[in-house]
Amino acid sequence: MTAASPAKRPRVRFAPSPTGFLHVGGARTALFNWLYAKKYDGVFLLRVEDTDRARSTDESTRAIFEGLEWLGLTWDEEVVYQGANVARHYADAHRLLDSGAAYRDFTPQSELERLRAEAEARGDAFKFDRTMAELSPEALAEKLANNEPYAIRFRVPEGTTEWPDLVHGRIAFPNKDIEDFIILRSDGTPVYNMAVVSDDIAMDITLVMRGDDHISNTPKQILLYRALGAEVPQFGHVPMIHGTDGKKLSKRHGATAVGDYQHQGLLPQAMLNFLALLGWSPGDDIEVMALPELIERFNVNGLHAKAAVFDTKKLEWMNGQHLASIPIDEVAAIVAPLIERAGLATVSELAARHEWFCGVLELLRIRARLTDEIVAQAGLFFTELVEFDADAVSKQWRDADATANILEKTHARLATVDTWEPAVMEDALRKLAEELGISGGKIFQPLRVALTGLTVSPGIFDVLLYVGRERSLARIANAVSYLRQSS
Repeated sequence: MTAASPAKRPRVRFAPSPTGFLHVGGARTALFNWLYAKKYDGVFLLRVEDTDRARSTDESTRAIFEGLEWLGLTWDEEVVYQGANVARHYADAHRLLDSGAAYRDFTPQSELERLRAEAEARGDAFKFDRTMAELSPEALAEKLANNEPYAIRFRVPEGTTEWPDLVHGRIAFPNKDIEDFIILRSDGTPVYNMAVVSDDIAMDITLVMRGDDHISNTPKQILLYRALGAEVPQFGHVPMIHGTDGKKLSKRHGATAVGDYQHQGLLPQAMLNFLALLGWSPGDDIEVMALPELIERFNVNGLHAKAAVFDTKKLEWMNGQHLASIPIDEVAAIVAPLIERAGLATVSELAARHEWFCGVLELLRIRARLTDEIVAQAGLFFTELVEFDADAVSKQWRDADATANILEKTHARLATVDTWEPAVMEDALRKLAEELGISGGKIFQPLRVALTGLTVSPGIFDVLLYVGRERSLARIANAVSYLRQSS
């Protein structure tokens, strides 16, 4: 369906339950709401739905905050804690009771369980019959006088409840298929739908955008809005996220918590870009987008109704694209603490050699998809000597004596170079190759192993430049000693 700009300033919310970490599905929902708010100069709110005291934890709440903050999805007003609003939920439920939109149900839990079991034995779905709760005025007065516990049930009217969903188009539910549902338990606590509607009204939410596993809750919530005399917000239900096997995303597919990816060498902007494309398309073939472009292009018309696929390889590719394109100073700020954690150099040491460090990063970032890969490749620029990979030795140093001779001559020629610059060093070594009557590769490949310990690395003359004259010559000399001992 076509979506125009909202008639009033949007107020949207992300409402996680702090019973676990911030998972990618929740982060994607938060992102869509955040993008919508930014696109239309709206307000993005965070509500922590912590009414399940038994399962809600401070650790989970912190993880949700940290995940959102890492992604940059900051909220615009103070966090709303649903558990702090139970008194209002209770009052709204009793408003519905007083208006006749709801009624008391004194049916004992044991009786409900018995009826459900009987229905299940018959192969039927149990549905509450409101006649079970009908009492004469005298019987009601007696139960109230005896303080007998009761739940409050919403009286579902006849007809159909429908709405124009921003993702799925028109969705309709026959009210006859919706049983009179409980809105307040016998202990005075609200059920999910009652608390959500009460809070959304109080927060003046104009659009509820969430996962399509909530579609079955929506008709009940619309009925509650209307019964409370409140304006019904827009609804949009985004698709579930599946693994590459087509099944609902779970731990068997790998990491599902945003915090896990935060510590696996991923950039937040790459994660945002990737999440945005899970169930949304900008309308053309573009895939790699920075945050300003995501905001500019975001439109609910691009939201898909079918399930999205979470492909870790695609995420890593996306990360590599962002890693290669963001300003090098930004890469340095991200990688420096990781270099320090790896014990290669301190952040202050890197700051003192900022230009050199950025040069190293320029060499490495085009060869990496994850920041962890940059750190792994960076080691050769920080250590004095390197270890020689066995496969590299067997491939490039097969004739130990001949290779040692070539590396000795390479060392001698580089030691005479006046300017330690790639073009000067390359010219010197190519002239050496001519003098020896061999190809340049016969010098460059053994030299690569001597300098890096590997057969694959950035350009050999860039390696020489950033490893530096003294350490480069020391490594070549060490390689000659290694080869002489092997021959």
